Amino acid sequence: MDETHDDATHDSATRNIDRWFAHYSGDHRNATNQRIHVVAVPLILWSVVALLWCIPVPGTLFRPGLWAALAMFMAWAFYYRASRRLGLGMLAVLVAMAWLTRWLHDNLGTLQLLWLAVAIFVLAWIAQFVGHRIEGRKPSFLTDLTYLLIGPAWVLAKLYRKLGWSY
Repeated sequence: MDETHDDATHDSATRNIDRWFAHYSGDHRNATNQRIHVVAVPLILWSVVALLWCIPVPGTLFRPGLWAALAMFMAWAFYYRASRRLGLGMLAVLVAMAWLTRWLHDNLGTLQLLWLAVAIFVLAWIAQFVGHRIEGRKPSFLTDLTYLLIGPAWVLAKLYRKLGWSY
């Protein structure tokens, strides 16, 4: 079996993740836009984790972070189903983001974490739209919301390729 197609879900020559990446890459050809995305996409992902972390869980014994954990699990399941190797990499990314968010929450408190996450979310999205203005193409997620999940995996896949790893 070809290393790049190690998933049990590869019924055809091209996996869904490969088709998603091909379309996403088509909307991100400009080198400046790609560099912006490599920075802004992980920041947006983290800010969403942090925003969800700040949602209280009333009437439970759970610490803050339950909603973030549920969202991260669902995202991880999507990534793992699309590509086991990317799924494992995204698991590492999501766990690191959860640790960072918990540390920030413990040291800053909910309100400060909330403000930090909002600021990063807004600034990173502004950067994304600047990148797409430079690119001259609209963001992929405007055609399919799934591309909001594809962006982080696309950035990780770029790292995998740079390291010579298959996904």
